[in-house]
Amino acid sequence: MTAAVPVFAARDVERAVPPEAAVEAVRAAFVAHHRGEWTMPPKVYVTNYPAGDFRAMPALGSGHALLKWVTSFPGNPVRGLPTVSGLVLLSNAETGELEAVLDAGAVTAIRTGAAAVLAAETLGRGDAATAAVIGAGVNGRAAVRTFVALGRDVAIWDVDSGRAWHAAEELGASPARTRDEALASDLLVTVTPGHELLLPDGSLAPGQHVSLMGADGPGKAEISPTELARTRIFCDDWEQASHGGELAHAVEAGLVGEQDVGRIGAVLAGAADGRRADAEITTFDSTGLALQDLAIALAAFAQVDGLELGTLSL
Repeated sequence: MTAAVPVFAARDVERAVPPEAAVEAVRAAFVAHHRGEWTMPPKVYVTNYPAGDFRAMPALGSGHALLKWVTSFPGNPVRGLPTVSGLVLLSNAETGELEAVLDAGAVTAIRTGAAAVLAAETLGRGDAATAAVIGAGVNGRAAVRTFVALGRDVAIWDVDSGRAWHAAEELGASPARTRDEALASDLLVTVTPGHELLLPDGSLAPGQHVSLMGADGPGKAEISPTELARTRIFCDDWEQASHGGELAHAVEAGLVGEQDVGRIGAVLAGAADGRRADAEITTFDSTGLALQDLAIALAAFAQVDGLELGTLSL
């Protein structure tokens, strides 16, 4: 018997899961992760540095299983190729049947933007007035789009000023005049390749929040270990972040231990405190969880009947 499996191209994922829906889906995934309702074996890296790496990311929850096979090749844009590409496979956890195939780049961008902004709005000051995104690539643009969708005025900066201007015009944001101006924002999201420190020692001001999204693998960093250590740190998953995120450098240096790091899922579930004072500096170390991908895949799959999709015959 031949089965027709729906295939979500990037544009289909984007139509199915607008930013507001993505934020709520990722929120639910973080809470399910905290409660142990969704499970996630460790991410597997297949490295080919300095060119890039491949990642295999499985997850299980809500009666479905997911596997994301995705790449990160930072040099690809100069070749006219995307930095992130791959496939997301969604299966029925009871029968093992393949239910959908989704573009991994779109899923990754949507959940990255949602997680960055959700953490910023959750951990930032209640009176935060300014927001900025550093990096106008696919994932940075997703963060800008999410801020805008939630009604937040946001600035964007990129090493390529033209790219930042075009992104700002397209997304309804403002181009930051300088990098320093962007870095001084109350709510800051950094989405860079992680090859250069954006935040050296002493650079963060009281009351700031930073969602650190770029350092999602070995050797990457956007903040110095000592600067990270003087903030109130939260992460998406301790095991993953302490080995492949910003936290890895601070942990290796003996500056931070597991007891020093909060979990965003616990905060969102009401089981732990977030920001405790206006003057506190908060940081969110995100390495990207397969559980977030599962949340976006399920949100897209719920809209399958309302989209004209291609199919894969098996």
